[in-house]
Amino acid sequence: MTNISHSLGRKLRLVSWNVNGFRAVLKKDFFGSVRTLDPDILLLQETKLQEDQRTPEMIDFSSYQSFWSYATVKKGYSGVAAYSRVAPSQVITDFGRPEYDGEGRVIQMDFDTFTLFNIYFPNGQMSDERLQYKLDFYDWFLSYAKKLRDAGKGLIVTGDFNTAHNEIDLKNPGPNAKRSGFLRIERDVLDRMTADGYVDTFRHFYPDTVKYSWWSYRFSARKNNAGWRIDYFFVTQDLLDKGVVKDAFIDNDIFGSDHCPVGLVVAV
Repeated sequence: MTNISHSLGRKLRLVSWNVNGFRAVLKKDFFGSVRTLDPDILLLQETKLQEDQRTPEMIDFSSYQSFWSYATVKKGYSGVAAYSRVAPSQVITDFGRPEYDGEGRVIQMDFDTFTLFNIYFPNGQMSDERLQYKLDFYDWFLSYAKKLRDAGKGLIVTGDFNTAHNEIDLKNPGPNAKRSGFLRIERDVLDRMTADGYVDTFRHFYPDTVKYSWWSYRFSARKNNAGWRIDYFFVTQDLLDKGVVKDAFIDNDIFGSDHCPVGLVVAV
């Protein structure tokens, strides 16, 4: 496993994908899709796996080292995973917050050039209580991240944010204005992030491009491209200033989930 500090000048492809069930996506040529994407670091959300449900091919795929966080509050729920060809100096999945750790939502991977977060942010549509849980989770994470930023760390934050930021980021903004995922109170969090020096990388490189990363399974939404952009790579401004961040992309040609992969190209 190569240490990132020995790879100066190399470009890395980071890919994030909500697979909506690892076992389900395996039946839809998941590993073929990964070979097509060819990521150096692959971040997955909503694996819906317990530790004892992993197979050897899941754990030791190709040249990747894998890292996992599982939901302990119930089976078949949430969960995140990371595959990396590059050895992190540290991996954290336990943040000392049982109310969040128990849902298996975060993997932190520390590298010399940046700290990478793979996060499955909560969905607030089920109830007012879950919406509040989602908002509290945002607050907790941003507070945690601020301590790292104050210590001089450059951050990359990726995953399913479960919020479309602006009207350009979903097909039907008007009818969804009162639906969790596009509520003003949720969008305000992303406004707060950008005001605080986080950059939405896809929108940075492609300010006027209409492209989505999630489609409902209902109403032929993907066929009609009636989608939402809720999967992001946010970075702290310092990584752009240092020339670390080179490009961002959304790959609408990869199927297998109700989400498609989103990506980032970085130089290290």
